[in-house]
Amino acid sequence: MTATEQLRQEHEAITLVLSILEKLCQRLANGEEVNPEHFGQVLEFIQVFADQCHHGKEEQFLFPALEAAGIPKGGGPIGVMLSEHEHGRALIRQLGAAWQKHRSGDRAAAAAVITSARDYSALLNAHIFKENNVLFPMAEARLSADSQRRLLEEFERLEIERIGAGRHEQFHKTLDFLKQTYLG
Repeated sequence: MTATEQLRQEHEAITLVLSILEKLCQRLANGEEVNPEHFGQVLEFIQVFADQCHHGKEEQFLFPALEAAGIPKGGGPIGVMLSEHEHGRALIRQLGAAWQKHRSGDRAAAAAVITSARDYSALLNAHIFKENNVLFPMAEARLSADSQRRLLEEFERLEIERIGAGRHEQFHKTLDFLKQTYLG
């Protein structure tokens, strides 16, 4: 497996959690109860797996490797990806705050939860498309097999340092459970 293949696999998991988030939003929109534990698991997956881990791998290792390979940061695809990561973080903070208001009994906050969640999903789905179809092919064309191997090793180290050994697998077990629960 190459570093870009691993990132693409992570994109599949992130896309799946976005589909689950949409199901939760549909329930909220219909005035139905949403299991707070499940919503919390989705938020944690986004904050820890998608942002700290996945985006961390890109920001700390992939993007600098691409810059070193001649892809400019400013005015190019790397700058766009970094900007979108920051925008996504702001939307997740909004989503978390709206969810807390909703949980504390503010029923009007459901609309803010739905808006923030859907804005985040739209941003991330477009972001993933750009990375899979523009940035990663650029990386595959410019990075040697040895560079990809080193990136993979750095990714593994980051994952252990940021989220802990075995946590990646735990996230996937939770995701499998949520998938069965909400997507059949």
